[in-house]
Amino acid sequence: MQEKFSSYQKLIIALLALTQFTVVLDFMVMAPMGDILIKALDINPKQFGFAVSAYAFSAGISGLLAAGFADKYDRKKLLLFFYTGFILGTAFCGLAPNYPTLLAARIITGVFGGVIASISMAIVADLFHINQRGRVMGVVQMGFAASQVLGIPIGLLLATHWGWHATFLMIAALGAVLSLVMLRGMKPVDQHLSLQKEQKAVQHLVNTFANKTYRQAFMTTALLSIGGFLLMPFSSAFLVNNVGITQEQLPLIFMSTGVFSLIIMPLMGKLSDKVDKFRLFSIGSVWAMIWMVVYTNLPVTPIWAVITVNILLFAGIMSRMVPAMAIMSSVPAMSDRGAFMSINSSLQQIAGGIAASFAGLIIVQADKNSPIEHYPILGVIGAAIVLLCIWLMDRIRKSRRKMEQVEHVPPAPEPAILENI
Repeated sequence: MQEKFSSYQKLIIALLALTQFTVVLDFMVMAPMGDILIKALDINPKQFGFAVSAYAFSAGISGLLAAGFADKYDRKKLLLFFYTGFILGTAFCGLAPNYPTLLAARIITGVFGGVIASISMAIVADLFHINQRGRVMGVVQMGFAASQVLGIPIGLLLATHWGWHATFLMIAALGAVLSLVMLRGMKPVDQHLSLQKEQKAVQHLVNTFANKTYRQAFMTTALLSIGGFLLMPFSSAFLVNNVGITQEQLPLIFMSTGVFSLIIMPLMGKLSDKVDKFRLFSIGSVWAMIWMVVYTNLPVTPIWAVITVNILLFAGIMSRMVPAMAIMSSVPAMSDRGAFMSINSSLQQIAGGIAASFAGLIIVQADKNSPIEHYPILGVIGAAIVLLCIWLMDRIRKSRRKMEQVEHVPPAPEPAILENI
């Protein structure tokens, strides 16, 4: 029988899901606005790819620098600090008058935004048992789907009618409201502080890297990110210039995919708490591989067929994302969770930046209105990386089981879960 959530746990899930929504939207909206930004700022695909990767690189570096301190403070205070910086950086994006200023604003936003996901993951691992985390991850990751259902279509409409600046200003305004609710409604998350050993931040970071199982998890996360980020930056440009989709039709495509994702994410969360998480991850990965290749080879296609393929592709992506995050949350000990999640998130961001930059080098476009070339190559590379991730995730599972047998401890030490709330 699955454990029920307390009212306070439900509040935490909602806050983390909404936080995820704004952070994911801030990053995700760059891809759908790619064609708009390339034309409005008079830049080429390489420059746009760098604008996307600038956020990812700065987020990754920031997360690595913060990893040593991540377990030494109340997680609520850390979340509020970095989320406030993220809001200010996003507002700066909305006020940027040109490409160089936007690039600087994206770097600032990445410095703060890149740490938020790792803090959220650590909070989830601290406050929820392993047999609850699949459902929690399913809801929290719905921020990704919700950004497609509501955020991206609204952002595209704002960008189309009032300019691309309006989209970032909308995200900043929403984040400001959410931060106030977080300040008043969330209690301190500091149980991990009593488990901390007296060690310097740098030593804590080094010790986390020294763990072999942790390193395997870091490599897997990085490759998972690369496999997904290869296609994302130029998806809208591909649909508009190659597949025959208009700018006005893009919101419908993203909204349809998002509605489907809102349905499948919680279902995958519940399923991952009932069946083997690795098996679910493997099935979702194989499905994603197939549709990545199909998607990147689409010719001029009716919008209903594009929506169908997009939904099938994201079904695979979501089916592997939820169990993957649940598996990763069980890897670190409670005293290492902040550092582990920070490093893990950082490598994910850096890998995403590498993927976006690499995609920008592969993609070729003769002029702003010409079809983009070499997109199918990205699909093949992405599918190969997804296949490799299945093998790596299996190694993580086996390493974790071996460590538990040697140490004679139960899987993933769990905290008391706010029993008095």
